[in-house]
Amino acid sequence: MGDIPHRSANAGTGGSPVTNGYGNPAGASARTAEAPVSTRTPDGPGLGGGGALPRARRFGAERAFRGLTLAAGAAVLVVIAAIAVFLIVKAVPALRANTENFWTFEGWFPNDPEPKFGIGALAFGTVLSAVIALLLAVPVALGIALYLSHYAPRRVGTSLGFLIDLLAAVPSVVFGLWGRDYFSGPVRDFSAWLNTYFGWIPLFGGDGPFGASILLGALVLAIMVLPIITSLSREVFLQTPTANEEAALALGATRWEMLRTAVLPYGRPGIIAAVMLGLGRALGETIALALTLGITFNISFNLIENGGNTIAANIANAFGEANETGRGALIASGLVLFAITLIVNITARAIIYRRREFTESAA
Repeated sequence: MGDIPHRSANAGTGGSPVTNGYGNPAGASARTAEAPVSTRTPDGPGLGGGGALPRARRFGAERAFRGLTLAAGAAVLVVIAAIAVFLIVKAVPALRANTENFWTFEGWFPNDPEPKFGIGALAFGTVLSAVIALLLAVPVALGIALYLSHYAPRRVGTSLGFLIDLLAAVPSVVFGLWGRDYFSGPVRDFSAWLNTYFGWIPLFGGDGPFGASILLGALVLAIMVLPIITSLSREVFLQTPTANEEAALALGATRWEMLRTAVLPYGRPGIIAAVMLGLGRALGETIALALTLGITFNISFNLIENGGNTIAANIANAFGEANETGRGALIASGLVLFAITLIVNITARAIIYRRREFTESAA
């Protein structure tokens, strides 16, 4: 064995240099052996392995971007508040001139010398047509989304998904003209069949005529909201972690059981968001329903007889012939539609917020 090299205090004689910090308290030797931070050069040693962090700029890019995003978010709230104020200011004079109850009267005569109008029938038709459209569209949309995401070959799924996205770009007036001129005939025959065999149900009762009805408008709406719900649901299903799907299959689950236990629970908040977005589209649809509904002012659950009306369709049909009070009445109905859509969006956000595990797993 060789000699142990002699440890010397002189660094020039070899060995490791010995500092004189052994007499200081613990943790103080490094501070006494090194130069103060203020006297070090940028390339010299520093506490924690480097020099002091650079001081943040007062007006840097980070602060500018934060201010820009804050201004954009605040602008949205300002716009919403401005719309609400505008609707209220324009609607108050007409509501004061109304001689009937605005919430319960089933009629629309705001241009008369003694104005009479009510929102009850219009709000009922708006909600009824939108709900029926969702009942028809959501199961079909979810089935298509599941097929495109987990059953169809990749090329087929991509091609069909592109075609469905194109369907969402078709203008609503095209759907309205198609529904009025071509789709009304099959719906009229189908309504007569429902009346013949299921006329004992109030939804399909009556003596006719059939055709321009809530059923026709709801079917057109269902076709219009179908691509929106399908596209969003497909993207949500594709985000399901592969580990969840493989775990279900490894436990012996079939393809459908894997979808039911792994894919659908994970994508439930996304499905809710897609459905609510489709509901908002259905509530605000104007031209398609103005061309397909029978335009009546009564509250009825009958789906196949001619009739039905919505707030948006009534605004489109009546605005051109309205006087000052009539325009105020239409703006008042728009205020009600604004409140309905706002409630729908707030409800959707509340439902999604309660599903915190979705956001945590997605993050």
